Amino acid sequence: MADAYRIAIIGSGPAGLSAAARAAALGISHILLEKTDHLSDTIFKYQKGKHVMATPSQLVLRSDMDFDAGKREAVLGAWDRQAAEQGVNVRLNAEVKAIAGGKGDFSLTLGGGEVIRAEAVILAIGTQGNPNLLRIPGGDLPHVQYQLDDPGAYVDEHITVIGAGDAGIENAVGLAQDPAQRNHVTILNRSADFSRAKDANVKGLFAMRDGGRLAVMTDTTPGKVEPGWLTLDTRDGEARIRCDRIIARMGSAPPRKFIESCGVEFTSEDREAFPRLTATFESVSAPGIYVIGALAGYPLIKHCMNQGYDVVEIINGNSSLKPADEPILEAKFKRLPRRRTVDQWLEYLRANVEILNDLSPLQMREFMLDSEVRAYRIGETVFEKDDPGSSLFGIASGSVDVAGRVRIGRGSIFGEVGLISGRRRGATIRAAEDSILVEVSRTAALKLMASNPAARRVVTRISTERQLLQMFGSGLTPEDLAEVTATARVESVSAGKAIITEGEDGCDIFVIRVGSMVVEKSIGGKPVFLSYLPAGSYVGEMAVIDGAPRTATVRAAIKSEVIRLDGAAFRRLLDRKPDLLEKAKRDMAQRQDLNAFVEARKDSFSSVVDMYSSVANFLVEQGVGEATDVLLIDENLCVGCDNCEKACADSHDGLSRLDREAGRTFAHLHVPTSCRHCEHPHCMADCPPNAIHRGPDGEVFINDTCIGCGNCQRNCPYGVIRMDKVPPKKPGLLSWFLFGKGPGPGEPSHEWSATHADPAIEKPKKAIKCDMCSGIEGGPACVRACPTGAAIRVAPEAFLTVARLDRGEG
Repeated sequence: MADAYRIAIIGSGPAGLSAAARAAALGISHILLEKTDHLSDTIFKYQKGKHVMATPSQLVLRSDMDFDAGKREAVLGAWDRQAAEQGVNVRLNAEVKAIAGGKGDFSLTLGGGEVIRAEAVILAIGTQGNPNLLRIPGGDLPHVQYQLDDPGAYVDEHITVIGAGDAGIENAVGLAQDPAQRNHVTILNRSADFSRAKDANVKGLFAMRDGGRLAVMTDTTPGKVEPGWLTLDTRDGEARIRCDRIIARMGSAPPRKFIESCGVEFTSEDREAFPRLTATFESVSAPGIYVIGALAGYPLIKHCMNQGYDVVEIINGNSSLKPADEPILEAKFKRLPRRRTVDQWLEYLRANVEILNDLSPLQMREFMLDSEVRAYRIGETVFEKDDPGSSLFGIASGSVDVAGRVRIGRGSIFGEVGLISGRRRGATIRAAEDSILVEVSRTAALKLMASNPAARRVVTRISTERQLLQMFGSGLTPEDLAEVTATARVESVSAGKAIITEGEDGCDIFVIRVGSMVVEKSIGGKPVFLSYLPAGSYVGEMAVIDGAPRTATVRAAIKSEVIRLDGAAFRRLLDRKPDLLEKAKRDMAQRQDLNAFVEARKDSFSSVVDMYSSVANFLVEQGVGEATDVLLIDENLCVGCDNCEKACADSHDGLSRLDREAGRTFAHLHVPTSCRHCEHPHCMADCPPNAIHRGPDGEVFINDTCIGCGNCQRNCPYGVIRMDKVPPKKPGLLSWFLFGKGPGPGEPSHEWSATHADPAIEKPKKAIKCDMCSGIEGGPACVRACPTGAAIRVAPEAFLTVARLDRGEG
């Protein structure tokens, strides 16, 4: 006869072990089933010596098992000891193959055929046994692994860690920790943000990078694995690095086939979706089966242990028990106008904000710990135009007014431009009526989008729709764009890769979402650089309108993102909207004129066009492809007076933001060391005090909250940020001119600064970079001070076009 228990717990990780300990403390008959020969396989598989964190710090631990931050070995030892002391009924090497029956009478079949009966089942199996695989050429080679047991076992190897979540960062740091091992460690992150990782881990990673112990590559994905080598897709194009071993830590997914065979349904078909659960952890589709821990969407150890405790109390009939995070959430909701319980507020926000629709009650709790909710009265300002800020807002009730022109209603979001681009707020937002808004920090929003495919799709759809409305105008409404938006696909494009090839058939439209493109036409067998297209441009309308083959090649200047729109759907939109058709024809006419201009002059100025194309490509290689504003110097006009540097220093507390002589030159065009004000600034990626912002005119500037950590200087690929102290105030220019006082125009020497500094005041070094002379009348001082007109600041899209040759501007 089968053994029978009141509760069967599957999986002895933090959640399952805590549940079993609570059952033992209450005297409930239970069995803890673990398929391996040891407890807590997830923690057991942590790398040797790993420091286990006890986050979130504000959450109290509710469990019969002790847990505090410490080494992996200490945590496992304490749990083994306490499980034995508390009488936890555990069976090792007991893999559950099937679950049948229903609430009150379940049958669990083990690997050896043995059957165990239970009134309730707790699934606490986690997701680590089902890792996301490296699906690229060579991804199945033997030196690709998905687990790191002992970092000390590897010596004198080139090791690449793929994935920048907590596991990937900890593996990379562990492999590089001991210099005596002589490992060359590189970690790859597909984006610039480390949204999935704990802040302490990210800081530790950058400390190791700053110490020269490992390399961090952002905006980088693996492309091909070969013995001894790894080909990468970076923001600047393809790269090939030495690689003896790959540690792939790209996340994991639930063992869906087994879970669904138990009757447990998921929220969607997405691989990363979670089971549909009630607020008390019970499966909606399979009553009597309770899901806790990482499988429920709660990966943090303290959360898991609290759930293990709570679920056993709930099964035992404790209906008054509140989750451990209840006081924290009560404090967030107490200022809202209506009286609702925490569970009611969580459900209200989930149901009414579209990006939250797919979250379970448990995920909503974790999400709201990192978010804020507030009631706004009609007319109250949410934020002002040009305010710094990158948080995302969801409208749970009411609506908001955008600059007096557009109203955004319940369920939608706003603030996505700052989230995606880091730009300052583009418009003033006020409550159009009494409203309840959820404010999601940038980190929490990126984490939500990374872990929840449905939320990612909503943000992409809304941001795409708004970009199209802004770009096309012509009186369009979201309803007009519905068919086109439904076809939209966001695609990543490697640097140098073509999205349109001259002569090919095709009619899709491409909207440049991130990055930039260059347009080229083949003339006499040579590619001629026609124009530059920054983010916010679109291309491909000519084939939609005239049905002819593509007339030019469009390729990515840097690693970019485009929105591909179905050409047939766009053609139907043009047929319905004559104003939009006229706009598209005007844009098409400009491109046709450019093509005709090149064709007509190809015999008479081929050498000039060759030179122009070479210069344009040189500028793209120097980072102009991601710039919004760049300083150029015509060396045919430059007399080397350094007035540009001196004017810059005198306009900025005595510190110059440019180095005229540094940088590279092609023909007569010099690109000095000065900020490009990138579309997606690398310097913003890891600024602890959030001191780097984008101004109303596109300038990227550093405010006075800078702490001098140097992260921005290290992250800038163009070397345009320096760390320095503000020198003592100089005597005025007239005093220098008439009486010889002070060091004169420009940046004072270090000797003068040291001599005249106040010894009682130690000034810290801070990050210094060009701010485009924001707030200074007349524009950039470097340009105004140039006596010959050699220095110019230009927007790439205005400067990089072959049509300038026709205007005599070459």
